[in-house]
Amino acid sequence: MSTLPVPRWFINRNFALLWTGQGISLIGDLVFDTTLVLWVATSIARGESWAPLAVSGVLIAALVPLMVVGPISGVFVDRWDKRRTMMTMDAIRAVLILLLLVAARVISLPFLPGGQPPRFWTLAIIYAIVSAATTCSTFANPSSFALLGTLVDASQRTTAAAKLEVENSMSFVIGPPLAALIFGLGVQWALLLNALSFVVSILTVLSMRMAPATSGEPAAEPTTFIQDMLAGFRFFVRNPVLVTISVSTLVAIVGGGAINTLNVFFVTQNLHAPARLYGVLAASLGAGSVLGALFMAWIVGRLGGVRAFWTALVGIAVLMFVYSRLTSFVPALIVFFLFGFPNSALNVAIGPLLFQVTPPEMIGRVVALFAPILSVGRLVGAILAGFLASSVLSGLHAQLLGQTFGPVDTIFMASALLCLIAGLYTAWKLRAVPTAAPASVPAQPA
Repeated sequence: MSTLPVPRWFINRNFALLWTGQGISLIGDLVFDTTLVLWVATSIARGESWAPLAVSGVLIAALVPLMVVGPISGVFVDRWDKRRTMMTMDAIRAVLILLLLVAARVISLPFLPGGQPPRFWTLAIIYAIVSAATTCSTFANPSSFALLGTLVDASQRTTAAAKLEVENSMSFVIGPPLAALIFGLGVQWALLLNALSFVVSILTVLSMRMAPATSGEPAAEPTTFIQDMLAGFRFFVRNPVLVTISVSTLVAIVGGGAINTLNVFFVTQNLHAPARLYGVLAASLGAGSVLGALFMAWIVGRLGGVRAFWTALVGIAVLMFVYSRLTSFVPALIVFFLFGFPNSALNVAIGPLLFQVTPPEMIGRVVALFAPILSVGRLVGAILAGFLASSVLSGLHAQLLGQTFGPVDTIFMASALLCLIAGLYTAWKLRAVPTAAPASVPAQPA
C-alpha cells in the first residue's frame, strides 16, 4: 500500500489512478465516437436518404461484438489477471485506431476516375475497425469493473460509483465539443487523440500497486471453460434482481438507441440548428450529469439502489417526451441538461446493485452477460430507428391537437413510452426488495 497522500476525493491511490486513466480514455472515446457520427452523417452519406442507416451502421458495428463475444469474455475475465487484461486490450485498441488513421488517409485519395472515394469501402473499413476495437472492450470493461471491487471497500462503492459518474459526465462536457473542433481540422486528429488516450490508460494501470491476490485467485478445484460459463449463466438467470434490471434496462435502452442514432437529424430538422451543435447537446447532458452526480451518492444512499433505479427511468421518460416536442435549440439544451440528473442516478445505482448481489468470483461473468443484454437493446433501437426514419416514417407529417408530428420526434415519443414502461416494471417486480442490501462478499482491501 502506498504511503503517498491522496486527496479524499480519490478514496485511495489505486482508485485515483483508475479514475484518471479512465477519464482520459473516455474523452478520447467520445471524441472518436462523435467524429465518426459527424463524418458519416455530414460527409460520407451527406444528402443521401440512407444516411440514418449509415449512422446506425457505426452503432451496430460497436454493438454486435458485445453480443457475440461478451458472454464468452466474462469467463476469461474471471480467470485472468485483471490489470494485465486491461493493459493488453488497451494496447490492441490503440493499434487498431492507428490502423484506421492510416486507412482514413488512403481512402481519401482520389484514385477513382471521378475523384470520389468509394463510399461502400469507406464505411466497411470504419465498421470493421469499430467492431474489432469493441471486441477488445468486452474484455477490458468487465476487468475494470471487477478491479474496482478490489480497489474500494464495499462501504465506499456507492461513493466510488458517484465519483466515476462525475468523471463520465465531465468527459461528455469535454469530449463532444472537442470533437466538433477537431472535426474541422480533420478526422485523423480525432483518431490520433483516441489512440494516445489508450496509451495513457495503460500507464495509469501499470502504476497501480496491488497485492498479488487482487489479480484473482485460482479456483479450489479445476473447472472447464464450459462449466464456468454455464455456472455464470445459471447464477444470472436465477437472480431476480439481475433479471429484472436486465429486462427493464433492455426495454429502456431501445429508446436510448433511437436517440443516439437520430439525434443529429433531430437537431438539424426539428430544432433547426446546424449539425455542429449536435456535440453541444451532449456537453449539456454531461454538465447536468456532473452536477447531478455530485449529489447522487447521498441520494442513492437515502433511496436505495432499487428505488433510485426505477425513479430515474421514469424521470428520463418524462424528459424524453418533452424533448420530442421541442422545435428550437435553447429549450433542448435545457432539457438535455436536466437529463443529467436521472441519468446520473441510474448510473450510480446500477454498479453497487451488481456488486451487492454478485460474489467477486462471478463479477466478470455477470458484467459480461449484462453488457450483451444492453447491446441487444441498443442494436434493436438503432436498427428500428434507422429503418423507420429512412423508410416507413420518412414522409410523415401529421397534425394532431395543434401539434406537428414528424418521423424523428414520433420515434422519440415512442422511446419515452418504453422508458416509462421499464421504470414501472422495475418498481413492480422489485417492490419487496430491501432499499439497501449488504454486499454478498466483502471487498478485498486495496
